[in-house]
Amino acid sequence: MIDMARAHVFISGRVQGVNFRASARTYAREIGVSGWVRNLEDGRVEAVFEGARPAVQRMVSWCYSGPAHARVDAVDVHWEKPTGEEREFSIIW
Repeated sequence: MIDMARAHVFISGRVQGVNFRASARTYAREIGVSGWVRNLEDGRVEAVFEGARPAVQRMVSWCYSGPAHARVDAVDVHWEKPTGEEREFSIIW
């Protein structure tokens, strides 16, 4: 049985306008994580990652650096019970 995990993440710093959402979607799809990512009005990025625990942990780790032009100041991670509702990884506009 696969150990599933769900992480609800808030990333702050220079994380908007630097391809953060598209890069997160690409990486999540590569490693088989479902969920979503979106920009918040306060300048942060919010994301939910769900899937096999090792893959979700890789996504959370990736958030600490993000894409090349990002400057991540903080990552706030909330571990939640997996819901199984996420089927793919998408950008919420």
